[in-house]
Amino acid sequence: MSKVIATGKVVKAFGNLLHVEFDGDIRQGEVATVRLGELNLKAEVIEIAGHVAKIQVFEDTRGIKLHTPVQFSSHLLEAELGPGLLTSILDGLQNPLEKVADASGLFLMRGVYLPPLDRAKHWDYHPTAKVGDKCERGDSFGYTMEGRFHHLIMVPFNHYGTYTLTWVAKPGSYTIDTIVARAVDEKGIAHEFSMLQKWPVKIPLFEGERVRGDKMMDTGERIIDTQFPILKGGTFCTPGPFGAGKTVLQHHLSKYSSVDIVVVVACGERAGEVVEVLRTFPHLIDPHTSEPLINRTVIICNTSSMPVAAREASIYLGATIAEYYRQMGLDILLLADSTSRWAQAMREMSGRLEEIPGEEAFPAYLSSRISAFYERAGVVALKGGGKGSLTIGGAVSPAGGNFEEPVTQSTLAVVGAFLGLSRARSDARRYPAIDPHISWSKYVDQVGAELDTFAEGWKGMVLKAAALLKEGDDIGKRMEVIGEEGISLKDMVVFLKAELYEFCYLQQNAFDKEDAYCPLNRQIALFKLIDKIFCTEYVFDNHDEARAFFLELQNMIRNMNSLQFQSDRYKHLFAQIEEKIQHVSKHR
Repeated sequence: MSKVIATGKVVKAFGNLLHVEFDGDIRQGEVATVRLGELNLKAEVIEIAGHVAKIQVFEDTRGIKLHTPVQFSSHLLEAELGPGLLTSILDGLQNPLEKVADASGLFLMRGVYLPPLDRAKHWDYHPTAKVGDKCERGDSFGYTMEGRFHHLIMVPFNHYGTYTLTWVAKPGSYTIDTIVARAVDEKGIAHEFSMLQKWPVKIPLFEGERVRGDKMMDTGERIIDTQFPILKGGTFCTPGPFGAGKTVLQHHLSKYSSVDIVVVVACGERAGEVVEVLRTFPHLIDPHTSEPLINRTVIICNTSSMPVAAREASIYLGATIAEYYRQMGLDILLLADSTSRWAQAMREMSGRLEEIPGEEAFPAYLSSRISAFYERAGVVALKGGGKGSLTIGGAVSPAGGNFEEPVTQSTLAVVGAFLGLSRARSDARRYPAIDPHISWSKYVDQVGAELDTFAEGWKGMVLKAAALLKEGDDIGKRMEVIGEEGISLKDMVVFLKAELYEFCYLQQNAFDKEDAYCPLNRQIALFKLIDKIFCTEYVFDNHDEARAFFLELQNMIRNMNSLQFQSDRYKHLFAQIEEKIQHVSKHR
């Protein structure tokens, strides 16, 4: 017996929020279609009161009037998952933007919805299971190659229980809609599996056992990897005012982070920045594989010029795609830029629903929504062996750079690392503009245990550097008041050590090929040298002699940072610096 699809008609409109009087059964989160002549506009049920449903339309609602018909789908807002997602550029509803642009022309038309995955493309399928094998949701029974990745073909995650395979397709070339396996469940009901499956974006996709992360996500940024490390499977945020470099930092992370796949969600970002990403990404080379960077990237765009209602969907779509690849045992990085615009969309919708507002008119459930989003990160031990990880990093754009506002504070309560960007540092052309005096990471202990195998006492060295940096900052503030002559020579040396650490280690030259990305082995060698500078007791006659010595050290280390690691010139400069340190510490 076929299921009866509920229908309704518009009885009230408030912006993109429609009140629909309906007949039949519907549920919250269900997708609906507003029929405007030949135009069909997608919408989502966000509240139900009796026989009136409140739905948000993801498009411009121009032309909708009283009694406009609405049809409900009985399906939640879902993502299509399967081979072909990599290299995709999608909007918040998973429409392939390039194909939508071809169908629409210069300006994107509303009501144009296209399948995100190519139904005509053939994929080489390789079965890994045989007839009679038992399998459950998330178990793979075959694979296809998507670029350099083994894209596992899994039992759909919306199939619960145990299944017995009754037929498996032979190796061959198939489309994603082709049936490649058949099975029966415990009740004897037959099921067919293809390479395509769907999953509701607002429900976490998870199968396996959540385990504690213990591997660092190497980013090539010294200030992050050394001072404020990030774990694979961890969470972090990058708050900062306008122009502080949040987007630039996320571009660096997407290019250099030691992960398999990157999912970039441009949520409410300015269209010009997103266009720049779309133009440059296809031409960027992955430094880890020497292949085009786009080959391991999925980009989801919902810019500030696109409908606000789809911003929330874009965040969840990115998380779902990232979770899908994590279930294949891969390391995934999800970058959301920015979660503040996502929160603003929630505030707008909450106001239209006439909900009781919280702080700064954000909805009272803001903290729980942000927490639920970041909780989708983590490391999963898969049933078949191996692990997959999902690391989530969100940019936050507090108005006026005020980190006390609700979105930033709600984010800080749940993330594992806080990389606070400073407008003053970005104006001073310090890259990255992460302020080491306000930033922190909860992962120092885990990373210290991992790196102790390469550099004994790593955690101790990091904590020592952090303490010296703070002491140097305090001395610098005193110097602003009483002048350089008002502090002791000993304090002056501490200040100069902290200044050297900031300029030569924590800061990098984004325009220098060697210094823009600093691999972990290079970081360890340089940080050991910095630690030696910190631990050495120097003897100077006056402030000027001390400043001249540390200024010369700064220039030598900066020159060394621009050289190829372990080249003859690099080794020579390294040895010169060590000799100079030893000489000055003993010349009195």
